[in-house]
Amino acid sequence: MNDSSWGAPQGAGYRGAPDMGVAPAGPAYDVHEAQQTRPMPNVPDVPDAGRDAESRHGRDGDATHVSGPLFRDEMPQEPMSTPLPSPPQKKRAGRDLRAAIGVGVGLGAVIVASLFIVKAVFVGVIVVAVVVGLWELTSRLREQKGINAPLVPLAVGGAAMVVAGYARGAEGAWVAMALTALAVLVWRMTEPPDGYLKDVTAGVFAAFYVPFLATFVAMLLTADDGHWRVLVFLVLTVVSDTGAYAVGWRFGTHKLAPRISPGKTREGLLGAVAFAMVAGALCMEFLIDGGSWWQGLLLGLAVAVSATLGDLGESMIKRDLGIKDMGTLLPGHGGIMDRLDSLLPTAPVFWLLLVLFVGSG
Repeated sequence: MNDSSWGAPQGAGYRGAPDMGVAPAGPAYDVHEAQQTRPMPNVPDVPDAGRDAESRHGRDGDATHVSGPLFRDEMPQEPMSTPLPSPPQKKRAGRDLRAAIGVGVGLGAVIVASLFIVKAVFVGVIVVAVVVGLWELTSRLREQKGINAPLVPLAVGGAAMVVAGYARGAEGAWVAMALTALAVLVWRMTEPPDGYLKDVTAGVFAAFYVPFLATFVAMLLTADDGHWRVLVFLVLTVVSDTGAYAVGWRFGTHKLAPRISPGKTREGLLGAVAFAMVAGALCMEFLIDGGSWWQGLLLGLAVAVSATLGDLGESMIKRDLGIKDMGTLLPGHGGIMDRLDSLLPTAPVFWLLLVLFVGSG
């Protein structure tokens, strides 16, 4: 989820006459910006009234006999232009919504088709997302910070991690994670020692952040009703993001974490919680075997909180790297990592709560 989707975009309340040379008035008007970007009006020099009266009547003359109207007639001036009212500008979402919706629908179709046709195909979808996400993350680390986290052992180990989690559960995932970290340490030894510590640290972080957290989605799939569990997981996360966007864009005024993500608001967080809790109650009652509506309320609350923290976490990474998006593969969305930011930290939370509520199935 991106920064612009939680609150009203900046400048949405601006009212003014952009073609006039006079600065418009209004609470949303930025004076400093106007001084930097707007040209100053070309106003002819006007002689000082006192000096002009003195020159006409002399220093000892009585200047009080010069009337206002006569003085204005003798001193013609160009009339000052006045700003014309303009209609208020509409709020903008900051993204290409048509492209974003089209890409979202396409991805949703691929996910649903793979879920309900052959489960193993969906495992392949997870592997592809993990490998592309690792490529985006390591590329940005190298470009922006000069950190060379080794991609080859991360990609191979990440794919093995997802498959091991699907085939052997949590034990298989942990073993694959340990072996991937060891592979990163050994692979980096083939290069000069300068920067070794920061490179392997970033590599181990990437292995945990992307493939290990994604493994919990594959573990959801192993249950008899695994396809429904994964679908509910995706629905609740998407609904949480949608609620945050809708409520924050319309009503958002109080910043949630301005230093991390200025676009997110407290109102948006409340919208995420409300939407996710309602969706959770419905999904647990009608889609999950043995589930009940009150469990869905708790599940929706947990998903909204974890998804928000995941979004803020990637915002911290992008701010540290000095970038807006992790990639450009998905028009209107950014990169794969920009779509996984809410899903990855939510996966283990959702898996744990579902196991506690209805078992591993």
